Amino acid sequence: MSSNVYFIPCSALSGSKNAGTASVTLLKTLMARENVQLRSPLPLKVHFGEKGNRTYLKPETYDPLIAFLKSQHIDCSFMETSVLYGGERFTREKHLALAEKHGFTQLPVVIADGAKGEDSVEIPIHLKHFQQASIARRLAESEQVLVLAHFKGHSLAGFGGAIKQLSMGFAAKGGKLAMHMSIKPKIRNWKCKRCKACTTRCQAGAITIGEHCSIDHSKCLGCGACFSICPHHAVSIFSWAGFRNILFGKRFFREKLVEYAYASHHGKKHIYITFAMNITRGCDCEPRPMFNCTEDIGVFASVDPVAIDSACWDAVAAKGRKFKGAEQLVYADKIGLGSRSYNLIEIAPE
Repeated sequence: MSSNVYFIPCSALSGSKNAGTASVTLLKTLMARENVQLRSPLPLKVHFGEKGNRTYLKPETYDPLIAFLKSQHIDCSFMETSVLYGGERFTREKHLALAEKHGFTQLPVVIADGAKGEDSVEIPIHLKHFQQASIARRLAESEQVLVLAHFKGHSLAGFGGAIKQLSMGFAAKGGKLAMHMSIKPKIRNWKCKRCKACTTRCQAGAITIGEHCSIDHSKCLGCGACFSICPHHAVSIFSWAGFRNILFGKRFFREKLVEYAYASHHGKKHIYITFAMNITRGCDCEPRPMFNCTEDIGVFASVDPVAIDSACWDAVAAKGRKFKGAEQLVYADKIGLGSRSYNLIEIAPE
């Protein structure tokens, strides 16, 4: 069965009709056409952007949505989870400071998995890779979340959108580790400049920089922080032992993402709004400036995370940028997370 995905293209957004007002129009459309009823409190699942990143969705993008929700007497907060790697989002204290520095001050900020990523709920799912998923407590206990995603590329997932927000974005630190644990990077010594940038982000102390540089896989968490931060592209993610992992490691990682998304979505009444704008090859977690790899597309909304990701993926592909990771969508459809089949319905901005 096809799901409806509502869409306002960037070509229709001029003057005051910006992405923020478009998101309000789309939310109203979901309320009217999909019989969506807003719950209160309603967390807004966002991404505050990593320190050094410039292309994450800025806080003013959400101002019209916040104003509308307040007019409906909905109690809102920004909600996020801690990350597995180091940096400014590793603990609640540092994460809150970064959110404030990046301007996310319109609403209270809640780090959903506690002070150090330890506060979680185990959600039973009984799927191929996981019997249960470790989801951040405050998100797991929310009946409804407004999932605000930024569609862009991702080195391991292929692309990031609503599914990745539901999976990596909802997971507590232990869940993030469970999804990453089969991916072990290595250092290509011939490319390494011994700058030690990677060591500043490795929380496991797994990296040795010297005449011969290496990563101790017995300590490595597989979080990918070293791969993300290396300015010389000396860290390779193709370092799993054996030919099988080289062939299938990414596929398994993407399937694990989908299973965690299933845990976060199943039985809930979440709302999905995705901004296909500032589209980069890499993720907002990467601590460096990036450049757009294709033109802005528009704003999408649905109650189906698979349909909205499929619509965004197809729209970006139609512009000549075909991201990898489409097997996310195939597997998500297979396990019942949502439908790859969608009806794209263009809405005129107010």
